[in-house]
Amino acid sequence: MGWKTEEYEASHEGWAGALLADGSEPGPVYLDPGSGAAFHETRQWWAYSGILNRPRAAAARGACSCGWRGGARYPIDWEAVDAAGIYEPGIEGPQEDWEQHLEEVEARTVPLPGELAELLEQVGEQLDLLARQAPVAALKAVAALEAVTRRVARDAAYMAEADELSWESIGTALGLNEDAARSRLTRYALRH
Repeated sequence: MGWKTEEYEASHEGWAGALLADGSEPGPVYLDPGSGAAFHETRQWWAYSGILNRPRAAAARGACSCGWRGGARYPIDWEAVDAAGIYEPGIEGPQEDWEQHLEEVEARTVPLPGELAELLEQVGEQLDLLARQAPVAALKAVAALEAVTRRVARDAAYMAEADELSWESIGTALGLNEDAARSRLTRYALRH
């Protein structure tokens, strides 16, 4: 229901969040999927429709799991929503604002050397082509690439920890929160 990237994982999941008429952000809504004891939690604007004693959202804005909130407000026309019979029509502004937020996150990360970034793009293109033309050969190439990345990831994780960098600085450099950075380095260090 929200927006995700593979690169930033749960550190930067985005959604079109609700704003009430007074400008406040309501707490999460718990949705009953109908069977079982599990409830789904959401902060999506459409869940604040005024039914079931929920507050009614006046506007939507971009939101991110890192705590970022977009400054722009996008008014919700509930008459149009109700007339369309759908509760998630294309409110594009919040997603565009969240994507801009991700560009700002990316700008704070450690840059890859240009030559390496180009090489990685070329490897990806070659693997995509090989997957279409010779899928088994592509699988063999992926296995070889995984072996290299496991070794390099393990060594880089050990070296980053030896540098005694703070988890906050490692997280910023990777575009992750501190917990996700710690988890990633631990996962890389434990690879054999």
